Amino acid sequence: MSLVGNLEDLGLGDILQIVSLSRKSGVLSLQSRGREGKIIFLNGQVIRATASTFRENLGDLLLRQGLVDVEMLKKALYLQRHADQPQRIGEILAERFGLSQESIESSVRAQLEKIIYSFFGWGEGTFSFEVGEPTDLAASHINPLQFMFEQGLNPQWLAMEGSRLLDEKRHRGESLEESGDEPLPEVGQLLGAVEKELPVGRSQGLSTVYLIDDDVVTRERLGRILQNRGFVIRLFEEAQLFLQAVQAAVREKAELILVIDLIMPRPDGSGIFGGLDLLEQVRHQFPELTPLVMSDYPNPEIERKVRQLGVPTVVSKPKKSEVREERGLLALEALGASIAGLAPQVGKEERLPDASLYNLGAELLQEMGVSPATAQAPEKTHGLHLLRGMLQELSNPTLGGGIILLVLRFASEFMNRAVIFLVKEPEIVGLGQFGIELANESADSRVRRMKIPTQAPTLFSPILENLASVKGPMGVEAWDHYLREQLGGGMPEEVFVGPLLSEGKIVAILYGDNLPEYRPIGDTEALEIFLSQAGLAMEKALLERRLRGKEVI
Repeated sequence: MSLVGNLEDLGLGDILQIVSLSRKSGVLSLQSRGREGKIIFLNGQVIRATASTFRENLGDLLLRQGLVDVEMLKKALYLQRHADQPQRIGEILAERFGLSQESIESSVRAQLEKIIYSFFGWGEGTFSFEVGEPTDLAASHINPLQFMFEQGLNPQWLAMEGSRLLDEKRHRGESLEESGDEPLPEVGQLLGAVEKELPVGRSQGLSTVYLIDDDVVTRERLGRILQNRGFVIRLFEEAQLFLQAVQAAVREKAELILVIDLIMPRPDGSGIFGGLDLLEQVRHQFPELTPLVMSDYPNPEIERKVRQLGVPTVVSKPKKSEVREERGLLALEALGASIAGLAPQVGKEERLPDASLYNLGAELLQEMGVSPATAQAPEKTHGLHLLRGMLQELSNPTLGGGIILLVLRFASEFMNRAVIFLVKEPEIVGLGQFGIELANESADSRVRRMKIPTQAPTLFSPILENLASVKGPMGVEAWDHYLREQLGGGMPEEVFVGPLLSEGKIVAILYGDNLPEYRPIGDTEALEIFLSQAGLAMEKALLERRLRGKEVI
């Protein structure tokens, strides 16, 4: 999970604003006193929401409003079930039955807002936000009549409106609890009949793949690829659970294919060849099973040990960084074909996906008219899981001069080294650093002596002009050369430069790179969110300084 915590510590309004600012896709799961809810985001906009207290679906809503009748709904579901291409039920009702698209969207929007506003009354409980594009969003099977608002709702507006409605209820002394209407019996019966028409393949005689990999993206994507080839899939992250499941399946004489990632930590967290240890246990306990072993890092010595355990070869898989790119998806498809070759009879039966792996993402992509195979999956937001705690520290009234230290601390999650500069006309002057290593001098002393004219052309110039973060190649101007030399030399592959704004002006600039390693910075959206909040904290501290005459930084 990328962002987890208690609703008592971080309210729903704050969570919505963080996700909105990050512009990420993902699933926000809420739990409170036995109630469960989900808010689903696409590029920072809310497109779907469900709650255990709101059990009615789109069919219930449209029937209650008199927009459709049961017979029309039944025909639309039948057309949806037998369509050559996936189509949303709202599109079918609009195209085939003349129902106004605007009326459907209005109903869906109103219902989504009602569900989300109800969550503001959940004053206690837990939340977790899982980052991922629609192809990565994990969820249970969704029936044909659930809600999705394609245009998306603005989370910041929802946060303000939800907080306002909550305050009004408190002022009037009304109950903060809210729930939806009971589902209509006729719609439930209709959906039940439709589900019975779906093809269900035979489970006996079909191979089940038990796949263990410590990387969640690789695990889930490869699982979906194998699922599409007709396998029953079970995914694992922990070796002990994997062994227990294999043992139970062997007792039931199930037809198994085991896929083990070679490069993963041991159960105690040490080492990187936990997959080799697991392979040894599998071969000892279940000698009749010959697992498929995969690795993203060639190692002749370890591969020799794998062969000594009776596994003829180690299959190559894409690196974790590549899995999020198109070439990684193609490599995973090839890996899926290799695994399928172990059981050529598998994949010919038509059947439903395994419920444990069915994900919301494929349905979302189908509803948006996007093929999952061509969807681009960006890199997972790094550091978002730390953002909540760092923001809490930032709001600490006793923080004082620690704002700069917090910025450097959070930046260390994204890059090998960084320097923070104060912007004081007519110069940008060094203030603090981490990761800078110099042979004959203290890095802190060197940084504090650095001065760069604000009017000179440098890599800082676009920041000073546009007040926005920049990530790209190192500059080539004279003062950029000065910067590189002062920081020990070397040309980084990529640099990050981000501003801290106070009262609409840049008061500080964060510079970072990954030297001595020659590699890009990676995703910095969580860092940019933190810098914007740090600027606000600095602005508050500056105001207090004026009132009390004390130094801020």
